Amino acid sequence: MTLRPLSFAFGDRLSPAARPRLQSLAAAVCLPLLLAACAAPSMPPDQAPVTPPPGWYAPVPHDGSLDALGQWWGSLQDPVLVELITAAESVSGTLAQARSRIEQARATRIGAGAALGPKVDGAANASRGFSQQTLGVATIAQATVQASWETDLFGGNRAARDAAQARFEGAQAQWHDARVSVAAETADRYFTLRSCGDTLAVMRDDAGSRSETARLTTLSADAGFQSPANAELARASSAEASGRLTQQRAQCDTEVKALVGLTDMPEPMLRDRVAQAPKAAVTPFAVPEVPAQLLAQRPDVYALERDVAAASADVGTAEAARYPSLRLTGSIGGGQVRTQGVSTRSATWSIGPVELTVPLFDGGRRAADAAAARARYEEAVALYRAKVRDAVREVEQALVALQSAIDRGADAQAAADGYRAAFVAAEASYRSGLGSLIEMEDVRRTALAAQMNVVTLQRERISAWISLYRAMGGGWTRPTLPTQAGKSSQ
Repeated sequence: MTLRPLSFAFGDRLSPAARPRLQSLAAAVCLPLLLAACAAPSMPPDQAPVTPPPGWYAPVPHDGSLDALGQWWGSLQDPVLVELITAAESVSGTLAQARSRIEQARATRIGAGAALGPKVDGAANASRGFSQQTLGVATIAQATVQASWETDLFGGNRAARDAAQARFEGAQAQWHDARVSVAAETADRYFTLRSCGDTLAVMRDDAGSRSETARLTTLSADAGFQSPANAELARASSAEASGRLTQQRAQCDTEVKALVGLTDMPEPMLRDRVAQAPKAAVTPFAVPEVPAQLLAQRPDVYALERDVAAASADVGTAEAARYPSLRLTGSIGGGQVRTQGVSTRSATWSIGPVELTVPLFDGGRRAADAAAARARYEEAVALYRAKVRDAVREVEQALVALQSAIDRGADAQAAADGYRAAFVAAEASYRSGLGSLIEMEDVRRTALAAQMNVVTLQRERISAWISLYRAMGGGWTRPTLPTQAGKSSQ
């Protein structure tokens, strides 16, 4: 229901008989507002309490510092990696999308904040034609400035502004989360390529050794010192190694293509950079003492936390729509009429009408909107709590993988050294005629597997550090938010 607009021209004098009538109209306007104010809309909490585990259950590395986490890539002393990460961030579609969302959220925040203040529009027009009043041609010009303001009686506009602000803060955190993800993905691809190169070197040495064994065995068989079966076995072993080498080379080429796609760097330049890259040494960093500290370092957790605050404010907006609204308007104008060389000027101003809208019946639409807003709030709380659990799980899994790779490293290296020494002895025994080719090939396969295991563990260890870096938020820190008291006074 919309009450009849009331217009007051405060420049006019009111007669004594008109004053009581005006007071009655003012009381009729204010009474519904006073009654509705007794039942002001309420919002659910803008923060969802969570209870993370009291401590980590996986072994925690104690080297390094949390302050160095944000500059961790530079501490690896690998300028090629830093260059690739910078290139990937500059062309990432994910980061571009996140930047776009920040700008959209900023625009929405500005629009929501503007709804709290008055709206002012200007209009001007001019015309020339025959005027019956002046019985001549007249030039008429008018200019008007109109202002309107919807008073935020029940906080609906303030709640919309707070929701827009929370989503803007969440969009900024999502950009940081995207940046960390792009850096981690690029580093993971880079170290996968480096590991692929190490594996390729091992297979190249193995293929060369088998090819030489096949050549010598064939010469010995042609001279009658070896059986044809041994020659065929040696050639088969050499062909097998050559096939694995070709497969590994193709896998490395595939990794190069993936890194080119991430960084948009020309492939010849990328291959040259990787070939000249130094051997990277992993620099440890510290892990927060308790999982609760992790929540202050994860931008994705913070983004969902702000989603909860925005959903809470949305409930306030939906609830406020169920209460009366009051709109004030006013205008200032001026005009000029010129006819037959005579100009006449006029000026007008008014405050009003005052428009009060009281919701009476809408078929339950506003109540349904409020119920939907509360359902979205519950969803935001559930997603936030699930993300907190996921954050703790990701760190725990990265810690387990890291500790496993560290514990197995020494044993794997000892096994590789031992099997390598056994192969050297078996090869010397075979070439001196005291050992069999079958025994030597068995030892060779075992030694190759042990060497490959060392390379794989080195890759797993670096991958675990990267996963831990990503799980800890990549050095992001939570911004300081205004207090609730500060918000309410704005």
